[in-house]
Amino acid sequence: MSERHDAEERRDETASARLDPAVLQRLPPDFQKAVDFHGHLCPGLTIGYRASKIAMERLRVARGTDEELFGLVETDACGSDAFQVITGCTIGRGNLVFKDYGKQVFTLVRRADGRGIRVAMKYGALPPNPAYAELRQRVMAGLATPEEREEFRRLHLEQALQLLDLPEEQFATVRQVEVEPPPKARILPSVQCAFCGEAVMEPRARLRDGKPTCIPCAVKHGRGWEINV
Repeated sequence: MSERHDAEERRDETASARLDPAVLQRLPPDFQKAVDFHGHLCPGLTIGYRASKIAMERLRVARGTDEELFGLVETDACGSDAFQVITGCTIGRGNLVFKDYGKQVFTLVRRADGRGIRVAMKYGALPPNPAYAELRQRVMAGLATPEEREEFRRLHLEQALQLLDLPEEQFATVRQVEVEPPPKARILPSVQCAFCGEAVMEPRARLRDGKPTCIPCAVKHGRGWEINV
């Protein structure tokens, strides 16, 4: 019973609480919140954290509580979680746009005047580590031994901490941009899809056989090469 209780307590711990104390003490409190939200500490999360802090410092703004800020991320990787936690720009608030460009680039805009800061991680910001790269391949392929997985985890955390301490000029290219922020989020009416019966936001609805339809049902009406969900 005690072992089961201990296991349940460990599952209930936050991600930051599971970190080694020596690692945890190197993380600023707001970064610890990002770790808890994301579920673990990793290099990608550090990239998003650093980019967010750099942009906020350049704009001289604090974390947004509503829609004072507008964000644009060019990756769906870990850093976008840190960007949401640190800047307060989120999909649900309607002030975060995701562009699937596969680039470690983060832009933060002050809605009041459209002034923004674009932070792009530099290619080769960290020197290559062949041992880390080889271990990563073995871990991702499911070929790593327990010892190799543990060594990869150690190097993974080490790289995350290296990125945290990297001088800004080595970490990223930072430049000011002028951006036209999108309109503030609005509550829009929904219509019922004539085919699946589910509600769909009116501006996202399509027409199929002259009837309102959601996008998935509209796609199913194609010529057979689309992905039918």
